[in-house]
Amino acid sequence: MNQELLELTGLGQDYLEQGFYVLLRVGPIVGFMPGFGERVVPLQVKLVLALCFSIAVLPVLDTASLTAAHEAGFVATLAIETSKGLFLGLSLRFFVILLQTAGSMAAQATSLAQLFAGSSAEPMPAIGHLLVVGALALAMVMDLPLRVLEFIVVSYETFPLSSGIDLGLFAEWAGKLVSKCFALSFSLAAPFLIMSLLYNMTLGVINRAMPQLMVAFVGAPVITAGGLLFLFLFSGIILSAWWQAFEQFLFRPEIFVR
Repeated sequence: MNQELLELTGLGQDYLEQGFYVLLRVGPIVGFMPGFGERVVPLQVKLVLALCFSIAVLPVLDTASLTAAHEAGFVATLAIETSKGLFLGLSLRFFVILLQTAGSMAAQATSLAQLFAGSSAEPMPAIGHLLVVGALALAMVMDLPLRVLEFIVVSYETFPLSSGIDLGLFAEWAGKLVSKCFALSFSLAAPFLIMSLLYNMTLGVINRAMPQLMVAFVGAPVITAGGLLFLFLFSGIILSAWWQAFEQFLFRPEIFVR
């Protein structure tokens, strides 16, 4: 009986240790992911969510990874897993940043950059704020927590628990991810930029034809109304394109960053 109890205690200690290693990676991911990683979410809620995610991911891992973590050492595994979690969490946060960037470009192009700029925890133009809030609502409707759990499981296939940090791979991954995110943000803001270009070209032609006309005062209401109209028409398309890219990254991140 005592021998069985000792074996059960040792097994419990192994699971607790492996769960702690999983929490080191899951914690930063939950802290930076869209939705749960926002500033308005209390730290206590993030901690509970990280524990729940860790418990859900723990049965998927094999015992061989724990053995390899034992061989690597506690301090080394602590630093490596925390670094991997920060890297993966910041990768998810980039998809919120690209929406903020797209909203800023659209707002600057349509003279709406200062409208309700301080209505969010992170100061941004109104268009960016609306896009981010709409994207977070869309992500939650599309079962973002389940998608993130799948992303964490896939991350252990790409970056196993027992593996070290390949700085070259991380640098290449980060460079391609940033490049694709900024390219996508420009694509999402493209309708507003095209409208702004046509608007300014039209004002230039009118100003050349009638120099005495104050075209800036005449055209300001037009560009503002046009920006709001374009936001109404294209916001659904923008959020749909954002979610498709985000979902692709969650399912197969190595394919997205190629």
